[in-house]
Amino acid sequence: MAASLRVEIVSAEKEIWSGEATLVSASAQMGEVGIAPGHTPFITRIKPGEIRVRTSGDAEELDIYVSGGIMEVQPYVVTIMADTVLRAEEIDEAAAQKVKDEAEAALAGSTPGEIDFKAVQLQLAEASAQLQLIKKLRK
Repeated sequence: MAASLRVEIVSAEKEIWSGEATLVSASAQMGEVGIAPGHTPFITRIKPGEIRVRTSGDAEELDIYVSGGIMEVQPYVVTIMADTVLRAEEIDEAAAQKVKDEAEAALAGSTPGEIDFKAVQLQLAEASAQLQLIKKLRK
């Protein structure tokens, strides 16, 4: 029995991180999931938010933002595919705050049919998830 997982995190443009880990945590469509070596296989959608990866030997814990996507879990392999993937230090806090403020204003001041509510809600969810990750890392 292996003591680690092979983890690959990729965006539409490139591979963001690949390596060995002892634990992967993510916000799946139906709730928070934690994946350890030997986990039961499944595929799920993931929500905009943080992916936490504890590298083998507990040498490092990575915090990575994804805009949502798909996670495939095999007993010793985890693959995460997302449109947008950013390491925590790459998030632009000012830009995320601006998108969040604009989305909230659009939702508060519009009437049905004026805007694409689903698109604005997605923008709000993504910006909020980025800001939450920044806030967590400052603690």
